[in-house]
Amino acid sequence: MSLTKHIELPNGVRYSQPLGLYINGEFVKSIEGKTFEVINPTDESVICSVYEATEKDVDIAVKAARDSFDGEWSTVTPAARGKLLNNLANLFEENRTLLSSVESLDNGKSLTYSALDVNGAASCLRYYGGWADKVHGKVIDTQPGTFNFTKLEPIGVCGQIIPWNFPLLMWAWKIGPAIATGNVVVLKSAEQTPLSALVAAELVSKAGFPKGVVNIISGFGKVAGAAISNHMGVDKVAFTGSTLVGRTILKAAANSNLKKVTLELGGKSPNIIFNDADLDKAIEWANMGIFFNHGQCCCAGSRIYVQEDIYETFVEKFKARISAIRLGDPFHDETYQGPQVSQLQFDRIMGYIEHGKKEGAIVLCGGKRYGSKGYFIEPTIFSNVKTDMKIMQEEIFGPVASIAKFKDVDDIVAIGNATSYGLAAAVHTNDLNTALNVSNRLKAGTCWVNCYNMLSTALPFGGFKESGVGRELGKAALANYTQVKTVQINMGGLG
Repeated sequence: MSLTKHIELPNGVRYSQPLGLYINGEFVKSIEGKTFEVINPTDESVICSVYEATEKDVDIAVKAARDSFDGEWSTVTPAARGKLLNNLANLFEENRTLLSSVESLDNGKSLTYSALDVNGAASCLRYYGGWADKVHGKVIDTQPGTFNFTKLEPIGVCGQIIPWNFPLLMWAWKIGPAIATGNVVVLKSAEQTPLSALVAAELVSKAGFPKGVVNIISGFGKVAGAAISNHMGVDKVAFTGSTLVGRTILKAAANSNLKKVTLELGGKSPNIIFNDADLDKAIEWANMGIFFNHGQCCCAGSRIYVQEDIYETFVEKFKARISAIRLGDPFHDETYQGPQVSQLQFDRIMGYIEHGKKEGAIVLCGGKRYGSKGYFIEPTIFSNVKTDMKIMQEEIFGPVASIAKFKDVDDIVAIGNATSYGLAAAVHTNDLNTALNVSNRLKAGTCWVNCYNMLSTALPFGGFKESGVGRELGKAALANYTQVKTVQINMGGLG
């Protein structure tokens, strides 16, 4: 199989799609020559096949990264690292139409939102480009006759495993802080959405990065992902995905070389609407909270709690709002919700919907497949739900929300925290005391007030409890990719 394929997209964009593994600055075939198909979730057709990385390919990528880290990359100044990240950000912006089009092709999200993702990725790379020459230690005075200081040094070879729901954003969230702090990267894209990661790899070369600093491979979690997690030459692994897989990675890191680990995992986030909230605005934010990106968000507000006095009114207005959601081809301008990413994910979501019905939850709207081709699911709302139901405890990762009543602040805090997850939450109220009281008591890494899904590159993002370890974004992410070295110098005062 060739290393490229010419593709023409529904919006008229024509480009050459890389199919190989991006290792040591070039695209190569996998050692075993294995390939796998990439499916278009909109019509279930095969887009192309890409080369599949196995353990042997991971070995080669890790060696390339190590050679670069110990060689040329170690001489590149922090300011120069920042310039490279800014070059890459510029290239993302210059190629926005191409990147967003490829993202919509194998992910299925609307072209409008793919373009926003590209903007967000560029912003992230630029943000960490600005941090590159501002990562430093401290001088610490302990006693006369000594000089003591700390240094923040890069960890080394970082294995990074990203999900399929925001491929380019996660690509940038992982690579940005790692490169800013002087590390090298072996990144595995999700097997469902490898295409945009490979196009972005082309931009790495154009930005001027030395060979081996950034390596991008396509492959499956149980093979390539496991090889990265268990590899003795990988110093740190960062993963975004399910809590189940996160546990496996944590075990692999412990059983190998005790590599550093950061995990951004699942969620079952409460979206709480009080009686005094601006109801129309709360409905818009609730819609954004669960149906944005087809419900395929780790922080999705899938548990909607409405205070008793406004519950009936909210439900009727929310149903009307959802009826206006446009499902369809992601390349059509009017589309808000495209298909789920794969047949597996489609089946999983429909399984949860059926399980909810069997447990006694009532489907207020949706609950069915949309159309006859593609992995489309109608926006779905359940009522008559109980806290211990499967659909209230487990992450569905699809366009499925459950609505329940609550009485007062103490009631909603107890209910909101009644889950093993703690990634995000939201509170809608016009009372600042209520907003602060509830947000302080909810066990969540991010708590939005009168909004939802408002992420910023400058703000840390990550979870409490089983929603992860460490933080993405902001200054906090730099700590994931540095280690502190203490230097003590005897200036003649210690005998």
